[in-house]
Amino acid sequence: MTMTGFGQARQGRNRPGGSARALSEAYDTALLDLDGVVYYAGGHAIPYAVEALGAARAGGMHLAYVTNNALRTPDTVAAHLTELGLPTGPADVITSAQAVARLVADEVPPGSRVLLIGGEGLRVALLERGLVPVDSADDDPVAVVQGYGGPETPWSRFAEASYAVGRGLPWYASNTDLTVPTARGIGPGTGAAIEVVRIATGAEPRVAGKPLPPMHRETVLRTGAERPLVVGDRLDTDIEGAFNGGVDSLLVLTGVTDVAALLAAVPEHRPTYVAADLRGLLVPQPEVADGADGAFWCGGWTASVSGGALLLDSAGPDSAGPDSVGSDSTERGLDPLDGVRALCAAAWTEAGAGACGLDATKALERLGLG
Repeated sequence: MTMTGFGQARQGRNRPGGSARALSEAYDTALLDLDGVVYYAGGHAIPYAVEALGAARAGGMHLAYVTNNALRTPDTVAAHLTELGLPTGPADVITSAQAVARLVADEVPPGSRVLLIGGEGLRVALLERGLVPVDSADDDPVAVVQGYGGPETPWSRFAEASYAVGRGLPWYASNTDLTVPTARGIGPGTGAAIEVVRIATGAEPRVAGKPLPPMHRETVLRTGAERPLVVGDRLDTDIEGAFNGGVDSLLVLTGVTDVAALLAAVPEHRPTYVAADLRGLLVPQPEVADGADGAFWCGGWTASVSGGALLLDSAGPDSAGPDSVGSDSTERGLDPLDGVRALCAAAWTEAGAGACGLDATKALERLGLG
């Protein structure tokens, strides 16, 4: 796979894909989200993440870390990852601040003043592009650039943005994530702050971050990836971003997306692969095969649709209904993730171009996920 299709959304899939080779061998670069993938909101590494990424890198896979958080600089992020046991340089970190800074620099004269509403990560990115950050709408800026500034951002910053946007200045935003995970819980993100300015002005910003193409353009330009694999935990940013960029994706179930949300995914939110955690990079991915009577089979599990519900059994590829094995399927060594893959195929095929509304309660209970 190459990047020749970059920027062209691929057709939505109706089942997870398979790979005869480990993903770390099939793709040259992993484009990794951070929160919920590599570490938790408090900064502690997710189980198996450091070991799995170390093994992938040792096998020749380039690791690049892609984040919508515009507050921290690449140096800060790289230092944090290195402390966790993942030696990382600033060049391996790509932020939405960098993406929006390039977007602005492509559209305003070099050396232009821009009103900065955000933190140090955005300031550094603007300076890198030869732009001059200013703090007031009265400092003759030619544009407004907004990104996450942290919970201490004063209300006066949003007022400055509103004054400038209200005068007709172009408005750019690093991303529109409404929330941000923190050690204390879920807090308001850039998108929430953008809503303040939008309500005050009626304007709409140009957005650079995931899931929009400028972020992936920035990533490919900085990494030189030829066969990239997006790895994330969010359907509406990571996976949709991969879809919009025309590249493959791996969803790991260590963050915000649970299996119920995965089954209900619309086409642009359907990942190429699904894994429990980052160890999924190190192994082949099983194929989902067609079973009898419209059912789907993967690794000993068979998924089907009946009476408005998703059904799951462990009787093999020729079965299309509940089996008599019951709860001893786990004892037989079946991988619950294979059941998830089969269920995805049944749900996505039934939903077509929409979101699946089938009842998955019993199927998920069978996998111990209810």
